[in-house]
Amino acid sequence: MELLREHECKTLEFKRDLSSPDKVMRTLVAFANNAGGTLLVGVEDSSHRVIGVPDVTKVEEQLANFISDRIEPRLLPEIHVVPWRKTHLLAVEVFPSSSRPHYLKAAGFPQGVYVRVGSTSRQADTAAVAELQRIVRGISFDEEALPELNSEAIDFRVASECFAPVRKLSNRDLRTLQMVTSYQRQEVPTVGGVILFGADRLKIFPDAFLHAGCFAGTDRSVIVDSVAITDSPVLAVEKALHFAQRNLRHALEITGIRHRDVWEFPAVALREAIINAFVHADYAQRGSPLRLAIFSNRIEVDNPGNLAPGLTIEDIRRGVSKLRNRIIARVFHELKLIEQWGSGIQRMTAACQRLGLPDPQLEEIGSGFRVTFWRERIARPQMDEMDAAIIDYLRLTPGASTSRIAEQVKRSSRAIQSRLKRLVEAGQVVAVGSSAKDPHKGYHLKKTSGIP
Repeated sequence: MELLREHECKTLEFKRDLSSPDKVMRTLVAFANNAGGTLLVGVEDSSHRVIGVPDVTKVEEQLANFISDRIEPRLLPEIHVVPWRKTHLLAVEVFPSSSRPHYLKAAGFPQGVYVRVGSTSRQADTAAVAELQRIVRGISFDEEALPELNSEAIDFRVASECFAPVRKLSNRDLRTLQMVTSYQRQEVPTVGGVILFGADRLKIFPDAFLHAGCFAGTDRSVIVDSVAITDSPVLAVEKALHFAQRNLRHALEITGIRHRDVWEFPAVALREAIINAFVHADYAQRGSPLRLAIFSNRIEVDNPGNLAPGLTIEDIRRGVSKLRNRIIARVFHELKLIEQWGSGIQRMTAACQRLGLPDPQLEEIGSGFRVTFWRERIARPQMDEMDAAIIDYLRLTPGASTSRIAEQVKRSSRAIQSRLKRLVEAGQVVAVGSSAKDPHKGYHLKKTSGIP
């Protein structure tokens, strides 16, 4: 009953019967190559009307023979006979396979390899087949060596500048972080090293950049602002945020001689989406850069590459994470751009909810992945008791410092500092001081925040 209430998706498909066995086999191959799934035989896919399977024992045996004879490497799904009122269904449960890529014998390899994209099973392209093979070998694309280059292909100056706020970078660190590796007794860069800090990174990976655009309406017909951000991914994150900042509505908060722009949208959510796009992009694809698109009603962040094989959208909403690019992710983590593995989607969602915005929409589209943020509020900003106490005190005492707020609310300064940071990111509170680290800076309510 639970499955019949669902729509066809990455892990579920309905078939009326086995009259088109090739289509059934494509579905099972695609399930095995991705996150697994369940095929229900005896159900119309359009109406979900249960037709049933006549002579279910015979059809079960026929299906088992199809799987054995037509799929390589051997696939062993679980086939269940499910009683349904006066008839029966067949439920074929496929698990993510350690023997992938599976393929149809008749088509051969790699033409017979299929993957799951949304609710459809599609023939895998060269990049998708290569990724499945890498999974079996236990490596990621960005860990592969580039033997035609030498270690000088890494721009050590740019890498050092990016690491400067965290620590001093040494040549040994390049090896520790696998930005360079040994290949036939030579030290050569890895794919990840070149994508991050390559001297000629765009010559080797021409799509490893972010194309940002702002449009006048809800489609791409009238462009207002556009820029190609070709810096190292580490630096591109902040440049993308600056692009968004100048194209999103904002309020100007003025206290005394100081002023500060306040976003209409939680910067932390957009920052997480851009970082995730760089870390999880499939750089093996060609002709598809990362994209940031700002429309009048939404913000879209796209990266090439579906979810890593074995993952579903439901998984990543729960915090499950699989790294497509281990070197890039490790460097972002070292630079404090990633706080905790698998928590980015949850932080994006929480940031939107706190500001009364809809949850981010997550989609696999074609051979890419998209995060969509809707800009219209659907609820009042969320506040718990501590938030409410801080807001009430700032209403009476604008410009109060962290220590004064902590004393009034009777919480530690560290707890208040963390909560104030969240309220600032949500656009409900504004910090005013000589610098971001000014210990004497004061906090003010944002007048247009909608706080009662």
